[in-house]
Amino acid sequence: MLMKEKSRIMDKDGLVRTLTRMAHEILEKNKGTEGLVIVGVRTRGAVLAERLAVLMEEIDQYKPPVGVLDITLYRDDLSSIAQQPVVHKTEIDFDIQDKKVILVDDVLYTGRTIRAALDEIVDFGRPLFIQLAVLLDRGHRELPIRADYVGKNIPTSLKETVEVRLKETDGVDEVVVMENME
Repeated sequence: MLMKEKSRIMDKDGLVRTLTRMAHEILEKNKGTEGLVIVGVRTRGAVLAERLAVLMEEIDQYKPPVGVLDITLYRDDLSSIAQQPVVHKTEIDFDIQDKKVILVDDVLYTGRTIRAALDEIVDFGRPLFIQLAVLLDRGHRELPIRADYVGKNIPTSLKETVEVRLKETDGVDEVVVMENME
């Protein structure tokens, strides 16, 4: 599929501002970090979860525990993504029972990734509640899922994709909208 960059919607500074605002919103709504844990969806959601935890520590002087979910085996399209899907380790080395879980992902689109993440989280225990934080919401939901914290809402067409590029995984901090040229 031939794709070209349509627009750059966030640079490094915009990303920092957005995550800082989201960290403040999470702390305000939850009255601080007490009982709070953060779980990111591998890969970029995990990076964003760690960044949010560091920002919360700067604001509230306590860094909530951070975990990583690999939802591969919980996907409803597992057979269509690859014959031999690559499964990475889920890393939650803390108890989530009766905790306030902040689930973090980069882009909220159809809602299927989040549904899979919710299924996996409850396999680790019963949290007090789960709140969803996403850097971008691009619409086009297929499931009744919405985020509690949204960095930016980006209306997109079905011919477009949103690429979140992070320094830790891609060497640069930016968000771009790509357009299908076919």
